[in-house]
Amino acid sequence: MLYSFNQIWRIIWTDGRKLPDDPDPRWFGYSVGHWDDDYTFVVDTVGLTDRTWVDSGGFPHSEKMKVQERYHRVSANVIELSVSIDDPLVYTKPWLSRDKMPLKRLPDDTDFLEQVYAASEVQGFKADVSDKTKN
Repeated sequence: MLYSFNQIWRIIWTDGRKLPDDPDPRWFGYSVGHWDDDYTFVVDTVGLTDRTWVDSGGFPHSEKMKVQERYHRVSANVIELSVSIDDPLVYTKPWLSRDKMPLKRLPDDTDFLEQVYAASEVQGFKADVSDKTKN
């Protein structure tokens, strides 16, 4: 999976392998994907380092967190994304982070702009999030 932000990629294994029992923590974790049916691609992820956040709001997690993403094709131009989070060390029960967030196909002539942030912008973002979590 290629992200336009900082032009980074994430590996999702689709060759039938199983998730590792005790993976070394990684920034994007260790992900395996499979087709649940003809229209739903499921990605299970473990082994996320606890140095990351669940979301841009700064919600924490442990290295025991498990994530499941479900990409369901609704129509030719729309995919719905649902993301569930299970981290028994930080949260009292599993929860749905996103439910049926529509992802829409862009026009064929769409060009992606680079999204690369300077270190000063990152520091400002971290300060804003830190201020919000203290209140």
